[in-house]
Amino acid sequence: MVSQVAAAPNPPVEETNLLTVGVEEEFLLVDPRTGAAVPAVDAVLEEVPAELRGQVEREFQTSQIEIGSPPGVELSSIRHSLGLLRTALADAAERAGAQLLAIGTGPVDGPVPPVVDKPRFDRMIERFRLLVPGPGNNGMHVHVGVPDPDTGVQVLNHVRPWLPILHAVTANSPFARGADTGYASWRSVEWERWPSVAPTPYLVSHEHYQRLIRQLIGSGVMLDEGMLYWYARLSARYPTVELRIGDVCPTVDDAVLVAALVRGLVATAMDDIAAGRPALPTDHHLLVGAHWRAAHDGLEGSAVDLTSGELRPAWDLLHQLVGRLGPALERHGDLAEVTALLEGLRRHGTGAARQRSVYARTGRLEDVVVDVARQTRGTSPE
Repeated sequence: MVSQVAAAPNPPVEETNLLTVGVEEEFLLVDPRTGAAVPAVDAVLEEVPAELRGQVEREFQTSQIEIGSPPGVELSSIRHSLGLLRTALADAAERAGAQLLAIGTGPVDGPVPPVVDKPRFDRMIERFRLLVPGPGNNGMHVHVGVPDPDTGVQVLNHVRPWLPILHAVTANSPFARGADTGYASWRSVEWERWPSVAPTPYLVSHEHYQRLIRQLIGSGVMLDEGMLYWYARLSARYPTVELRIGDVCPTVDDAVLVAALVRGLVATAMDDIAAGRPALPTDHHLLVGAHWRAAHDGLEGSAVDLTSGELRPAWDLLHQLVGRLGPALERHGDLAEVTALLEGLRRHGTGAARQRSVYARTGRLEDVVVDVARQTRGTSPE
């Protein structure tokens, strides 16, 4: 996670069992005339205001750039930080002759920008060669504070069955190389080329977690712990559980909704752990299939109910999850905002649905790019 930025002041917090949440977002830099990805990260960074440069950094490819909010308890603080950073970064991109897109991967065909010149990235390319995905693979990572690694590992076990429906919520990359891919999240398909991308396995203990990391590094599947690309993991740098399943969200509203749901999920898992309730046993291959279905359908189709193995309307499963998270959302003061944001999401659809709606009206991917750029700055689709 990039370093912290000044957040909006928080009101006094009376509860002592509230969890902090922080968000990382990755963005695509494109040519505003063509919509094709451009290697503009260095030029954009030079235009970022000095007071915010510690909160903005390069990502894997020169067509990507990343921000990170500070951890906070209040959703208003997360909203303030993301809005401030997105606006500043969009302005910086414009001054550098580029455009900032909150999108999972580039919709317009064009040359693949090079990887950032960094020794670790050079080693990744040397070992994994052609796994570099398209013009830029942009995700959203949510960090939630946990008291210790042992609790964190138990949380990872408890959240596994619910991550596919959150995966569906974030779907925001239906187009690639100038065509509709047939998927709501093509970023997910490209991302899974890397051998360490997978649902988190069931973990017996923190020592088991650490042993798996050592074995994966020893096998050559990963260069280091930073390449542990499980959909949920313990942060290597912070006392947090990090959920990293989704495409970057198109708007601040969408990002705040996902952050609230992720924190509610972690808090509910901790409640279950404290009460001695076991994690739901989930077959690994069915979990893989549920994530594939989420990437394919988003919220506009079906989802795999991992309690039964059956397909259900994705929105029904999302409402079931929100009902399950109700006490934790209420405790954190998030329930009313989550309810309102879900109504907006239902009305406008996922990012993928919005992109397809624009394309259906105009038949031009350039118009899709313009609309995504507008949402990146704003809080809601038109």
